[in-house]
Order: sequence, then structure tokens, then C-alpha cells
Amino acid sequence: MNYKSLFVNILLAGALIICVGLVPFSVVSQSSRQRISINQSWYFLKGDPSGTKGLSYDVRPDVTDRNDNVVADTKPTEGVTVSSADTVLKKWILPSANEFIKDISKHHRRPTGNPGADVAFTQTNFNDSEWEKIDLPHDWAIDGPFYTEANAIVGGGMGRLPVQGIGWYRKKLNITASDKDKTIYLDIDGAMSYASVWCNGNLVGGWPYGYNSFRLDLTPYVNPGGENQIAIRLDNPTNSARWYPGGGIYRNVWLTKVNPVHVAHWGTFITTKNISASAATIDVTVQIENKSTGNQNIQVVTELFLFDAKLNRKGYKIAVSSPSTVSVKAGTVNKVEKSISIKNPLLWGPRPAQKPNLYVAVTRLYANGKLVDEYETQFGIRSLTFDPVKGLLVNGKPVRIQGVNQHHDLGALGAAFNTRAAERQLEILRELGCNAIRLAHNPPAPELLELTDRMGFLVIDEIFDSWERKKTPLDFHLIFKDWYEADTRSFIRRDRNHPSIIAWSYGNEVGEQYTGDTGAIVSKKLYDIVKEEDPTRPATASMNYAKPDMPFAAVMDIISLNYQGEGIRDAPAYAHLRGIRTSPLYPAFHQKFPEKLIVSSETASALSTRGSYIFPVTKGNSAPVSDSTGGDPVNKYVSAYELYTAQFGASPDKVFASQDKHPFVAGEFVWSGWDYLGEPTPYYSARSSYCGIIDLAGFKKDRFYLYQSRWRPNLPMVHILPHWNWPDRIGHITPVHIFTSADEVELFLNGRSLGRKKKVAFEYRLRWDEVKYEPGVLKAIAYKGGKKWAEETMQTTGTASQLKLTADRNTIIADGDDLSFITVKLQDKNGLFVADTNNKISFSIEGPGEIVATDNGDPADLVSFASKERKAYFGLALVIVRSVKGKHGIIKIKASSQGLKPTVIQINSK
Repeated sequence: MNYKSLFVNILLAGALIICVGLVPFSVVSQSSRQRISINQSWYFLKGDPSGTKGLSYDVRPDVTDRNDNVVADTKPTEGVTVSSADTVLKKWILPSANEFIKDISKHHRRPTGNPGADVAFTQTNFNDSEWEKIDLPHDWAIDGPFYTEANAIVGGGMGRLPVQGIGWYRKKLNITASDKDKTIYLDIDGAMSYASVWCNGNLVGGWPYGYNSFRLDLTPYVNPGGENQIAIRLDNPTNSARWYPGGGIYRNVWLTKVNPVHVAHWGTFITTKNISASAATIDVTVQIENKSTGNQNIQVVTELFLFDAKLNRKGYKIAVSSPSTVSVKAGTVNKVEKSISIKNPLLWGPRPAQKPNLYVAVTRLYANGKLVDEYETQFGIRSLTFDPVKGLLVNGKPVRIQGVNQHHDLGALGAAFNTRAAERQLEILRELGCNAIRLAHNPPAPELLELTDRMGFLVIDEIFDSWERKKTPLDFHLIFKDWYEADTRSFIRRDRNHPSIIAWSYGNEVGEQYTGDTGAIVSKKLYDIVKEEDPTRPATASMNYAKPDMPFAAVMDIISLNYQGEGIRDAPAYAHLRGIRTSPLYPAFHQKFPEKLIVSSETASALSTRGSYIFPVTKGNSAPVSDSTGGDPVNKYVSAYELYTAQFGASPDKVFASQDKHPFVAGEFVWSGWDYLGEPTPYYSARSSYCGIIDLAGFKKDRFYLYQSRWRPNLPMVHILPHWNWPDRIGHITPVHIFTSADEVELFLNGRSLGRKKKVAFEYRLRWDEVKYEPGVLKAIAYKGGKKWAEETMQTTGTASQLKLTADRNTIIADGDDLSFITVKLQDKNGLFVADTNNKISFSIEGPGEIVATDNGDPADLVSFASKERKAYFGLALVIVRSVKGKHGIIKIKASSQGLKPTVIQINSK
């Protein structure tokens, strides 16, 4: 901004202060709206009081088949319906959805009565001092213990952790006498699941779907100036998910205090148009809610500020709207629409080629010249083009989608959201070359989208894994008909101002793909809701079965294919398998829908365990894992040669070739970026998945370097696998594979050249499949354009004799949330990494920190994540340290292992 325009803005702001009585920001933030974290000091207990009845949300069907060891692309089946009973809470909870039901005639009316008022846990005078004292976010299941038995009540599909059952949370709220004229909301970002909320013994409402954020109005139930008791009951069924859902209030909780006239819940929508290097138009829609007893004339003003990412706050002001006046009747919501032109916009775009610049809109409401509300909205200025041939263009520039799918858990930390843990995941994905995230298969924590905005990731935001047909006995199909509209509208409204979101997905591999016109009608119903709430982005649902000639595929704006692009069970190695069988369908979809962009919303589903190599190695470029090929059922390993897959999957090599043969495909989202809890294909006696490019602890599998070689072609890199410690394989064939961003490599063993190989079309790894093992040194020298590009050595090591500790961050903030992830690496006396050892490591800590979890990336390790002892897994282990709120100083973490010298690392908590 030049000084002239800055001076003009200052004059405009000054004039506005004179016209409408604007007050400084530091004052208005206190006088008009307060959003207060109430995460601290809750009391928690599992189970209902004895003899309690009538607190279930609804009647559930009996579960006769608890087997969760099923192939992920198994056909969903017809949903089960049950008759509701008068003794359940459903009729009292449904009105919580009314805000998001468009047709007022379909709003739910609350019955008389107050269910749960006579339950001890809801009452203000109940003594909960013996309950566990916890802070939110909280996952009641993550510390275990794991269920290890064969027919566990929670099997491998949901992570073998005790997610099931009833949980109660209680907290006293401070509502001061000065709040007597305020409207007071409880905002819950996520609670798993079937949440029911009481305030001072009164049932306020709730929300069944555990992934949606929701708001409840506490105003009729609070006592300003007196004691106020919140009680929240959660009910987490078994057999309700295909992955680990977590249990508890696992995201942030807020108390929002506003004047009766205020910006409505998620009440702003900011879009941009006419974007060029010199100018852009910002369209601002503001929903204003009037909860007062009289009609109100409200003046609305919005100012735009640049967002300062370094300081995480507003920067300088760049524009201000002219005031608008709107009449809002008592008990209603009305809206104001305004356009603001700005010059020389800083655009939001994905890294590394573009920068994720952000802005903040500050909307102020005035009644009779008095400020009554102030509301901030972060947004970005960017244009999106979905070209069926060129792919995705952001700000007019082509961007290849190099994406991954991510589940919501944070590994050893479980479902309890932590901003630093999520940021670490994104940092490692960025190192990979990933630029896009598909959120599988549910709305994320709001803070995750704040991170993708700031870090420059593209996002497909997704809401449902099932509709009316079921994948597990007690999944979302039970409540779909009552809640699909409210869940979908609230999902869009919460997230639609995030510039990182490029598309909405309202379904994943749903059973309605199989039901012809009937399923397409359900899809169109959801599609229409999405487009009503946000007409600026495309809406889609991912298809693993629907074909181009089926009505289901015609509904959505983008063709989102799960595995169908590279083909499902179509290669000779998969011929013996039962299930969906599909030849590569990119050409057929492109021919049927020449006007629509095609993206692979799930690719690969390759499987491996880091550091484990199983012989012999398949000669092909893709094969399904089995107990006799690529798999070890005793140790529950899957070979790390990165050629083995789920039954319906394909290796990265096969996926790359299919996409390169069809350049009109916009890109891919790999299944998956990180391993996640639950769904442990192929070994359901394990705890976590095998399909990540990165393991559950955050350690890179060999596959990481295969994707990096493709996604970061300008990064000089070469990677050798396997490790070279094979005392039992001397003289035996031990294939050596190379991943590199170069075009040719020469491989040496103990100084002898094993030949120089060059990549050919549709080949993404270089293979030396006839190498006979001998101890010593492997060396790979990579060449690009005939010039040396990179080199790497892999050599035989001695036995482990020392531990090396490395922290991802040696300084953390003493806020009680910040984390340091410390890697333990086993080394020989020469400091070489020993990749074939599994020493048990013990951890201890001194100073203002605590060990919250340990891990090693082994999907079959059923030792509690809370344990201070952990076996290394192929030479690596992880310890996670958290700061203590308000306590500064040096944290010392000690790692020791029998026969090795103890090692200490220091972390500074500031």
C-alpha cells in the first residue's frame, strides 16, 4: 500500500468514528462480544448413575454381527430402522437442529418436560469431587488398555481401544451479574458422540453426530451472578465407525457472550471476484440475529485488514465499507450484503509456487449509534478454475494436486485435538511435496483449517461416510434422515470462509452408488443443500463403484474417483480376489463428462510397515498382500518394498503410470498420508493402519521417498532400500530398489559397479533384483541430464551401542498445550543408524513438563500409549513431551536401555 492510500484510509476511518461512534478495538472486544475458552478444569466419569433410564438419544437396533474385519470396499447394505420410544431424548434434542433447517414448517417443537432433571449427575448440588479432573480436549480411550483378545468388544477396525460406553463431563460456569442482559452460548467444536447437555439441571439440547461443531443457547437456563452447572453426557456405541473415532469432548469448548442483537452463528460469508493484480472485489454477507424483544434498526460496517501471519493478528487496514442499515424483527435473522473494492490484492495460493496471504474482515453492528457487536472473519483472495483438460488453476496458474487423505486422529495422542501435533503432520507432508489434503471422512477441528489456510494447503472438506445405507451396524445411517440437512448446512457455514477449501465432498463410497435413480436422488438432495450454502465451490461425492453411465455419477460438479482411475483388482496378481473389479476408468469418465474435472480422491492404498523387508520380492509393479506374499502374519509385518497393497489397491508405481497416461486428470489424494488408528488391513489383530506414507509415530516409510521423487522433481535426492544388515542372507538374492528425482542411477556394492540404469517411460523406481547380499557398503550415485545429481550410501552396521535423541523443537511454550516430539534412534559405536534392532527403551522426565505418550510406529504394538517404556521398532521410537501451563524452565528427558549408556536431551519451556 502506498502512503497516499494509507492516508485516505485513515481519513475514512476517522470520519466513520465521527459518524457512528466507533470505539477502539481493545474496548469493543470487551464491551460487545466475548469468546472464552472453558477447556480447563472439568470433571469426568465413565458410566451412568445406577438405575438411570431414559437418557439414550434413541432406540438402537441389536447388533448380531460384530466382525469388523471386512475389506474396505465391501458393498454397504440396507439401513436398519427402529421405532423410537417415548423414554428417549430424541424429541428434546432435535430442536437443536432448527437453525439449519430451511423450511420453518419442518422445525422441531420441543415437548414439555425436562428429561434427566432427576438424574444426580445433572444437578447443581451433586458432589463430583471424586471424579477425574481433566482439561479439554479429552479422549477418554487413548490411554487404553488395548483389547488384545480375538473377539474383543472393540476390534481392530475401531482401534482396539475402549471408545465405547457412556461418559459424563461436569463444569461450573462463571456467569457474572453483569451478564444478565447478554445472550450466552455454549459452543462445542466436537464431542464423540450423541451429546446431551444440561445446564442447572435443565436439558438444553445436544447433537448426535460426533464430528460436527454445534452451538446451544444457555440464556434461558443460566443464573447470572449465581452458580451455574454444566453437565454433558456422551454415548459412544460400538460398531459405529470403520476407524478409530475417539471418545469424549475431543475438541475445544467455548462460552460466547453477546448482546441480544449480534452477528448470527457462523454468520458471515465472504467471497471474492474480479480478481487481478491491480484490484479485487470482496463481497461480504452478514447475517444479523435479533434475540431482543423489540424490532431493531442496525447499522453494519465492515473493515478489511491484512492478516499478519508472524504475529497471528490483524495487520494494517486496507479498506472499509460504507455503512448499511437493516431492520431486524424480534426473534428473526436478517442479512446485509456489501461489496468492497480493494487495490493491489495479495492473493492466497498454495505453496511452494504461491503464497497463502490472508485477510481479516472486522464487522461491527450499531444500534442507535451504540456498538452492539464485533465479529472477525479470516479469508483469502483467490480464484479457482476447474478445467476438464488443464486441471485445477489457482489464480490462473495450473496446480497439480499432490494430495493425501488424512483421518482425524493424532496417533498416540488419539482424537483429542492439539494444534502443534496437527501442524507437525502438515510440516512433514509439506516436506514430502504434498500440497493438498482430503479430510476423510468427516469435518475436522476448526484449527486444522486455520493451519491449512496459513500453510498453503488445498483442502477437500468432507462430511459423510454413509447416508441411508450402512457400513457398520450403528453408523450415521441411523440418524441420517433426521440430521442430514442440519449437519450439512452447519458444516458448510462453519468452514466456507477458509480459502484453503477448494471443494466440498458430501459423501464417500456410499451405498447409494448401488441403488440407481434412488441413490442419485439422495445425492442430489445433499448436493442442492451444499450449493445453497455455498454456490462458489464445486460439490462432489467420491465413487469407488458408480460408473460413467450410472445416474449417481451425473449429479456432482467434479468426478471424484476412488481407485477406479488406476483400476480395481484388474491386474493379473489380483485375479483370484473377490469384490469390485474395474478396469482403469479415466478415459470412460472423461468421454462421458468432457466438461467436468476429474480427480482421484483416493489412490493406491499401498500397505507397508516401516523398516520390514520380506523376501522374495514380487517381480511385478503391484501385488495384493497376503500371508504368503509380502506379509508376515506372525509379526504382522507388510513388506517395506512398497509394492504390496490392499485387495482393492495399487502400488504408487501403478497409480503414477495411470495418471501420466491420462494427463487430463487433475491429480490425486493418496490413501493415506499418515497411518491412523483403526482399520488395520490386513491384520485386524493390530491397532492401526498400514497404508500411510508416514507411520503412526511420524517416521517416514520408504514410500515417502518414492512420492517425494515425483512430487519434488527439483529436489536432489536418491534413496536406497532395504537396509544392509542381513547376516542370515549372505549369498542370497536381496533386491535393491532406488527412488530418485534423477533420471538414472549407478549402484555400487563394496566399490563394484552393479550397473547404471535409466528410467524409462512409466517407470518410477530403479530395480536391481538380482543382488546377492554381502556385508559392506551400497552406494547410489544419481544423474540428471548426464550430470551428478545426488548420492546416498547404505552400509552394514555394528550392534546398537548408543541412543540418540533429537527433538523436533527444543523450545516450547509453557501453555500446557505445546509439545515436543523427540525421536530416539539406535546407533552403533560409529554413530550409524541400526535399522534391525528393537531394544526396549525407558523414559523419565524432570522439570516443568510431562510425558504424554510414547510410540514406535508398529501397528501391532498393543502396549498403552501412556507407557513410559517402549520397544524400538526397526531402530526408532518416539516420546511426546508436553509443557506445564505457567511453569517455565528446562525439561530434561532421559532415555535408557539395558546395556546402553543413558542419554538426556533438554527442552526449554518458555
